[in-house]
Amino acid sequence: MPFAAASALFGAAGERAYVDVDDERLHIRFGPWSLTTPMDNVEGASITGPYQWWKITGPPHLSLRDRGITFATTAAEGVCIRFREPVAALFPQRFLRHPAATVTVDEPEDLVRFLEQ
Repeated sequence: MPFAAASALFGAAGERAYVDVDDERLHIRFGPWSLTTPMDNVEGASITGPYQWWKITGPPHLSLRDRGITFATTAAEGVCIRFREPVAALFPQRFLRHPAATVTVDEPEDLVRFLEQ
């Protein structure tokens, strides 16, 4: 199944689908959706997956179990990033905040290593 193509239909492709991280902040962009938080709000990160296709295809997915958010273009594996304080991504800040975000990136081990420093 062409997962990345399905995400692209929602604007999450190329320069509009990325994870940008430095010593000060984490910024995730997935089409029109974004999540930004200071690095001191990142509690930890781990590699997860594989995922079931219906949980990752298309726009971001909200976990009804724990309110986590998933930004994915592949079912193979990704990185679950846990936050000290939940953050907004899908809706205005006061409406819904996420305790974790899962992202799929080209080098998940490198992202985990950087976030765990």
